[in-house]
Amino acid sequence: MTQALEALARRMGILPAYHDVRGERVVATPDTQRALLAAMGVPAADEAAAEAALRRLEEAEWSRALPPVLVARAGDAPRVPLTLPAGMDAIEWRIALEDGAQRDGAAELAALELQATGPDGQERRLLPLPPDLPWGYHELQVAAARMRLVVTPGRCWLPPAFADARPLWGIAAQLYLLRSATDWGIGDYGDLRALVELAAARGAGVVGLNPLHALFPDDPEMASPYSPASRLLLNVLNIDIQALPGLPGCRPALDLIASDAFRRRMAASRAAPRLDYAAVAALKLPVLELLFAEAREGPLWQDFRAFQAAMGEAPALHCLFLALREHFAAADPPLPFWLDWPAPFRDPASAEVAEFAARHADRVDFHAWLQFLADTQLGAAAEAAAAHRMPIGLYRDLAVGADAGGAETWANQRAVLRGVAVGAPRDIFNPAGQDWGLPPFHPEGLREEAYRSFVALLRANMRHAGGLRIDHVMGLLRLFCIPAGMSPVRGAYIAQPFEDLVGILALESQRNRCLVVGEDLGTVPAGFRAAMAAANILSYRILAFEQDEASGAFRPPEAYPPLALAVLGSHDLPTLPGWWAGHDIDLKAHHGLLPGAAEIDFQRGLRARDKAELLRALRAAGLLGEDEAPDIPALTRAMHGFLAASRSLLAVAQLDDMLAEAEQVNVPSTSWQHPNWRRRQSLPLEDLPGHPLFEAVSAIFRARRGFAPHD
Repeated sequence: MTQALEALARRMGILPAYHDVRGERVVATPDTQRALLAAMGVPAADEAAAEAALRRLEEAEWSRALPPVLVARAGDAPRVPLTLPAGMDAIEWRIALEDGAQRDGAAELAALELQATGPDGQERRLLPLPPDLPWGYHELQVAAARMRLVVTPGRCWLPPAFADARPLWGIAAQLYLLRSATDWGIGDYGDLRALVELAAARGAGVVGLNPLHALFPDDPEMASPYSPASRLLLNVLNIDIQALPGLPGCRPALDLIASDAFRRRMAASRAAPRLDYAAVAALKLPVLELLFAEAREGPLWQDFRAFQAAMGEAPALHCLFLALREHFAAADPPLPFWLDWPAPFRDPASAEVAEFAARHADRVDFHAWLQFLADTQLGAAAEAAAAHRMPIGLYRDLAVGADAGGAETWANQRAVLRGVAVGAPRDIFNPAGQDWGLPPFHPEGLREEAYRSFVALLRANMRHAGGLRIDHVMGLLRLFCIPAGMSPVRGAYIAQPFEDLVGILALESQRNRCLVVGEDLGTVPAGFRAAMAAANILSYRILAFEQDEASGAFRPPEAYPPLALAVLGSHDLPTLPGWWAGHDIDLKAHHGLLPGAAEIDFQRGLRARDKAELLRALRAAGLLGEDEAPDIPALTRAMHGFLAASRSLLAVAQLDDMLAEAEQVNVPSTSWQHPNWRRRQSLPLEDLPGHPLFEAVSAIFRARRGFAPHD
């Protein structure tokens, strides 16, 4: 590897090597580094190009007086690197605080600590600021230079119950899987409210959800909640149309719903064992179109306009994107991917995009109106949780990225890397590695925009929530990135501004009173979990993974960390019945995800060992009799008793496991090969009260962790 290329890669945060789950050191190849640098806008085809790029970066750094942003912890005295031409004697500074107040001061440059001297005699000195700055997003000005100054509490919010070491529990469900007597083929926000009522009545303090991110209305079969069109918007297919206040007065919509053909399609959609997204969209969107046509005459139109005005620039731009995508997807030939649109429309700031927005304002309003309906209904579910005094309420999920053809990559192109996908190196469960197909944030781009995209994401997903799960939370520290055309084994890690991102996460968590859980599974860097705990970010502990690496023995309940969420599985893992029967291994073998017969045999042998160790752990904990037959109901009760007895302050039962669902909802590293995100719950919500296993698991948790919902 050339010296300049190595230095350039390090300068841009590309880590030279990493250790995989088996302890093997994997080195980033020059080809991988060049491909990642090119995606970052730093070409380095040869040594001379790498040297030139290093010079340009150095010159750019010395040419600016202030960095674009500085994140400081409250109580500390921030020291801002200030670069000024040689010969200046003194400066004046001013801080415009977020609340409108102002701080100012002056400094003699000779009295400031000298940090470095530039190639043209510039001096970089450290400007100390007051230690008593309040939390928030402020602006520092020195001469003509401006910088965003973020002051953070450093620690995320925790519910008051945790301060008393009072453990809580909850139920996790994937909203789209829910069934009810009134659904239209997909779980909706009305079903969510019903689940909240059921959970609260049984002493649960939280209802956990899959990502509620917006998908693609023009192509509803692009259905992965972890590969959305926009993480700033909500999925409108989850709107409960029957509950909309405008429906009773909209004769065209009522007539359509009452038609025999519509009723037959709705009944078929509701009864189907798998979710047909296209069928659901064909039912819901025409009715929503009719309701929107009459909405201007309704009592909620002013509320909608107020919501639209408060949306902010980024979500509004995403609604415009949906209108543009819809327009070009209907063209001849169809152009759903924005990089295939005519050149002017690939630029959100172009005159052509502004003209489109003006000419199609009604269509942009339609997409914003759908967001208003979805937000209102999600808010009603959150209000139901608050009315029952659930200590946390709704617990939402933030996907690690958005689809490459979605609104996020179009609306803010400098903040993401194009031609690169986030994934994961090989591990025990995915020996070929994983390519998730999601473009990562550009760490330098994020810093240049003072993290505004990250702040917007947190605010959007903490809305109506008392908890937020961050998928693949290690991405705050480093992201495993795979250049287009390369396999996951050739990927490399790109470092992220961890301390800054965690500081902002803590600030938004405190302001929104929103607990944060980090999904820390897979290849976890040394010291990362300690850093999470220091920031009050709960670790995500899956029972099946809490084992001694050498022996496979399961850790006892008392070994779980307090600052954690304990659960049996996740959306990427088999249900308990599927795990016990080894269905997930069969699926991976069928789809070619296990490289060869030897790996298949290894996985099956490992599963046999894990099953034996699990029984040993459950019996040692007194949760399963020595001679008790390990059938699924007995295992379900025992394993949830194990979680309930853990030291973790939060434990969650998945609805899939409470109902002994056998089929895995998602097989990682597959898309069209397997019907992911489509299997629905076997029972409707109305049948959950009195269901033996649902009530048994609820009673187990309530006995150790429950709260009285009306206390």
